[in-house]
Amino acid sequence: MSGTSEGPTPAADLDRSAVTDSDHTIYRRVFAAAPLAMAVVDRAGLVVRANAAFGELLGTSADTPLTGRVAADLVDLASDARSWHAYREVLRGRQARLRCTRRLKHPAGHSVWVQVTVSPLTDGAVGEPGVLLSVADISARRELQARLRHLQMHDPVTRLPNRTLFFERLSGALEAESYEQSGTGRIGLCYLDLDGFKAVNDTLGHRVGDRLLAAVAERLTRVADEAGYARAATPLVARLGGDEFALLVEDSTGTEQLADLAESALKALEDPFDLAGQRLSLTASIGVVERHAAGTSATGLMQAADTTLYWAKADGKGRWTLFDPERNAHRMTRQALSSTLRPAIERGEFALDYQPLVGMEDGRLSGVEALVRWHHPQFGTLTPNRFIGLAEEDGSIVQLGRWALNTACRQARRWQLDRPGEPPIFVSVNVAVRQVWDSDLVADVAQVLAETGLAPHLLQLELTESAVMGSAGRPIQALQALSDMGVRIAIDDFGTGYSNLAYLSRLPVSTLKLDGSFVRGFQYEGDQKAIAPNQADEVIVEAMIQLAHRLGITVTAECVETSAQATRLRRIGCDTGQGWLYSRPVPPDRISELLGTDVCPRP
Repeated sequence: MSGTSEGPTPAADLDRSAVTDSDHTIYRRVFAAAPLAMAVVDRAGLVVRANAAFGELLGTSADTPLTGRVAADLVDLASDARSWHAYREVLRGRQARLRCTRRLKHPAGHSVWVQVTVSPLTDGAVGEPGVLLSVADISARRELQARLRHLQMHDPVTRLPNRTLFFERLSGALEAESYEQSGTGRIGLCYLDLDGFKAVNDTLGHRVGDRLLAAVAERLTRVADEAGYARAATPLVARLGGDEFALLVEDSTGTEQLADLAESALKALEDPFDLAGQRLSLTASIGVVERHAAGTSATGLMQAADTTLYWAKADGKGRWTLFDPERNAHRMTRQALSSTLRPAIERGEFALDYQPLVGMEDGRLSGVEALVRWHHPQFGTLTPNRFIGLAEEDGSIVQLGRWALNTACRQARRWQLDRPGEPPIFVSVNVAVRQVWDSDLVADVAQVLAETGLAPHLLQLELTESAVMGSAGRPIQALQALSDMGVRIAIDDFGTGYSNLAYLSRLPVSTLKLDGSFVRGFQYEGDQKAIAPNQADEVIVEAMIQLAHRLGITVTAECVETSAQATRLRRIGCDTGQGWLYSRPVPPDRISELLGTDVCPRP
């Protein structure tokens, strides 16, 4: 007999049904008792079920139901666009998971840091489709991280922000969104360095030094707090390392605000420090920079501050100095020149101009002074005052001096050969004292004279008064050897240095060149540039000329610009004149034209 019957349910199916019901019960019990705060959220974003831990974390009372509440509102998921978008994608099944950190306000008044995780419930394990929202309290971890960050970002000695935190704040202040939305759009910095702090460490020890740094930090902090009372923000005080501190002013109102802050900092450090029985006084130097934040980098601002601090130190310490763009441009130019000096000598970028030395009695050319010029490819033609000091500092003056000596002697010999019928003129070459110390000047001169064929008496070497009068030993021996060789020795800018006239009798000097500051006093009403004559200058110059002549020394007056000056100098016995009255420094071919002529005829 055939028929239809449902028959008994297979054992496997009965077992699967029993297991599923049991699992649902277990899941719900585990869910309710779990210490981790969890909630099941449906596709619409509403809480379907929340465990006790969830309510406890949020601070809701036991009789306040969470079912039906908007889950995103409970854990602040809509506070930023990225998290809100990701959350909705998880609800729609388009994204696997969301994990983010939130700071929630607890009803008791404190804040709770939580890590929120949203995961899909694809198999309906707890009976409803949707997502599982789990919230973990990470406040303790955040507090530990904050403590570690504080230790990393603060100086252990002064408890001030350290260099890392300072640059973080500075970089943030220079971001466009930081200054474009509000504020003045300007930034200021006081970069402070304690004067002579190393001596404290060396004499009293680092423990006292650390106490001093901490005391300085306290005073600077008070200065910053007082400066912030009437303004929107308090300057940030940081220790950048060693004895260097910084006061950062965001949204500064101008240089006056920074100047007041620097002045207050210096005043705060004036009173002595009492440290464990030690009474210490110190000063500080401060570099002040204030500018628009736009276009400024942290590196550029710090470089400017460091440069300005150096100026404050160089200007005498115990003061503040404001950044000066022109002074900085000069410094940058100086660095550029210094770095290219030696290569420039090798590339032949230097040349000599010559300024006539004219006899006062006959007005004829008796000699020339060689003056070096640097034809710089970037800065144009530079006079010696722009680079000689640099050459002396880095030692390239020796190489440059040899070149100038050789070039000038060859030119003097060429003039002599070109005009054999005319009395030969001598050439005067400036010599830096470092050339005497760092090279064998006597050997160099002897070699050049031998190679060029120039007679020794047609070479004059000029040294400044301070270099000659303040020297002893080797420089004097070298000058004596050169004089014995027949070379003329001249003291340049005489009257501005040591002025030890008695010392002249012991020096192998043949010529004194009077500094132009004396000559400028020789003015008369008939001159176009007339000023009141300085009788004292005239008396002093006349006395120096008479003394020089008694010692067998000739006298050359520098900076002769008018015929009245020349007339007066000639009447009191000056031998030679040099200055714009006769000629400016000119190229060698122009000197050739002046040979044998009256450069400045006697009236």
